[in-house]
Amino acid sequence: MELKDCVAFMLIQNNKVLAERRKLTKLVDPGATSIPGGLVEPGETPEEALFREAKEELGITLIKPRFVCSLLEKLSDLYRIHYFVVDSWIGGIECNEAESLLWIPLDEPGTLDLEVDRIAVSEYLRIYAA
Repeated sequence: MELKDCVAFMLIQNNKVLAERRKLTKLVDPGATSIPGGLVEPGETPEEALFREAKEELGITLIKPRFVCSLLEKLSDLYRIHYFVVDSWIGGIECNEAESLLWIPLDEPGTLDLEVDRIAVSEYLRIYAA
């Protein structure tokens, strides 16, 4: 089993977090409602991957992302997901890679299909919103 590093960005606006409904054609978690992100490419830092993925997936440039936590998710491989929170960005949000995008109230994290995402939201609330 290989360990793969990933990043995920929690865009926060009006006490809601942006989530994506993944396309059914995705190999990992098809159809899941999850926090957007992606794999860290070889030679890339998590922060570089974060900015690249936000531009590719949503067409935005992040401003001052803050680290929240790193969590492990075991699927066919082991994924170490580095979660960041972002409350400001440049550009309008585009749906470039997902089936759809939706804003989920922070007090309703059960709407997210992945337990690892629900834990990350609770960590964000514990660390930054207290």
